[in-house]
Amino acid sequence: MIMKPIEVIVVIFGVLILNGVECRKGRILNDSILEYSAISCRAHSASIVDYGGVGDGKTLNTQAFKQAVDHLSQYASDGGAQLFVPAGNWLTGSFNLTSHFTLYLHKDAVLLASQDITTWPVVDPLPSYGHGRDAAGGSNVIIQRVTIIAPVTSPNTDGINPDSCTNTRIEDTYIISGDDCIAVKSGWDEYGIKYGMPTKQLIIRRLTCISPYSAAIALGSEMSGGIQDVRAEDITAIHTESAVRIKTGIGRGGYVKDIFVKGMDLHTMKWVFWITGNYGSHADNNYDPNALPEIKGINYRDVVAENVTMAARLEGISGDPFTGICMSNVTIGMAKKAKKYPWTCVDVAGVTSGVVPPPCELLPDQGGEKLEMCKFPSDSLAIDSVELQKCSLTMN
Repeated sequence: MIMKPIEVIVVIFGVLILNGVECRKGRILNDSILEYSAISCRAHSASIVDYGGVGDGKTLNTQAFKQAVDHLSQYASDGGAQLFVPAGNWLTGSFNLTSHFTLYLHKDAVLLASQDITTWPVVDPLPSYGHGRDAAGGSNVIIQRVTIIAPVTSPNTDGINPDSCTNTRIEDTYIISGDDCIAVKSGWDEYGIKYGMPTKQLIIRRLTCISPYSAAIALGSEMSGGIQDVRAEDITAIHTESAVRIKTGIGRGGYVKDIFVKGMDLHTMKWVFWITGNYGSHADNNYDPNALPEIKGINYRDVVAENVTMAARLEGISGDPFTGICMSNVTIGMAKKAKKYPWTCVDVAGVTSGVVPPPCELLPDQGGEKLEMCKFPSDSLAIDSVELQKCSLTMN
């Protein structure tokens, strides 16, 4: 049975919260009790070994996790439950979490993904992607201090995908991926437009990304429900195809607007800025060719990059230009074999200040004080004001 992921907590010597999901550092009180902070403490607890789990790196634990989650779900209305995963290497396929539930990993516990494709069944898509289970998006999501490592040659291994989420905070994460390290989404074509659940008020802080074939942060391509008020700062990307990429196309509809990026340290990449208006894949043939996306208010400032092949590739849609692009205090060091023309700009409009190498004519330099350009919001979002409780866990 698939349940809505409400106030799920995954703990890695702390917590990963979904609709309250956080990953926070814990404090050991003695040999068996750990104190940590979380949005909600749980009244019941159990260990994966109680359900036959074996952390030897060889035994498949998929059924143990499924049985544990199913059994502990009965406490959802009685203070919730937490499942403790001791130190060890826990081989598993996919399993679903449930409501009012904490998955707590010891600091020396590692979840290993099974390499047997049959342990990863295809799940029905969300209604915003065509058809399938009825599940709302996340509200009050905190993800902290999470390390995700996938082979860089593996396709579609996005690190974290906030999809149709409101008030989300992702910070202090380290991701190696064969796809986007963080991909922000909100539904696909006519289904996303109809479902109408945007991703908004998203904070991304202190991300380190390695992704040779994709982006550190991607917005889209499934963005038909809208993406708004994304704030990213202190981003480090190494050997990554692009820093920030916006992906959309005719038939998507929706919008990507009020995007703010500040403080990027970039090393070896193909493009720093990439906005694509010709991303042509569709859920089916029922999309509306007149559904044009709105891309505006895209702000970048305080960026330093080195060994870059091309500064920017900015491609809007004919008759639907992408507007309000702002870049300030950007220094891009070009690679020895860089493209002759570092900027490509088509069907876009915006302004720049203090950008090296000089941008294209569609992004004219305004001169003046760089500090006044492309300002990062000074107000706080609600997710930064979430009050956490002090919890404790007995480690069996």
